[in-house]
Amino acid sequence: MDFSSINYLSVLVAALSSFAVGMLWYSPILFGEAWMEENEFTEEDIQSGDMGLIYGTAFFLALVIAFNLDLFLGPDATFYWGMGAGALAGIGWVCAAMGTSYLFEKKSMKLYFINAGYHAVNFVVMGGILGAW
Repeated sequence: MDFSSINYLSVLVAALSSFAVGMLWYSPILFGEAWMEENEFTEEDIQSGDMGLIYGTAFFLALVIAFNLDLFLGPDATFYWGMGAGALAGIGWVCAAMGTSYLFEKKSMKLYFINAGYHAVNFVVMGGILGAW
């Protein structure tokens, strides 16, 4: 595997974009309240836990996703191929796999569409960033 074509700055920006997408997606403007309701979370639940660990691990995982997606796109990627590949990976792999888990875990379809929708959009945005760079 040839890592020489990886643009590490674009991987970093793509990983950071997942936080921007998530901040909007899970905000009260879009799906935050419905997400909290479907998970039966309170504001106190949201604020509890080791936020440094949670956000640090989420950022590390976003870096893994962006790095992997960049390798998948290849050195001749374009903005449109990046978005298309992001959609294919996000919907065809991530959302489909999540759907299987949600079915067996008997989680609500509303929660599935909120969470899977985030990942689909996130992969499209990441792919667009990586392809355009």
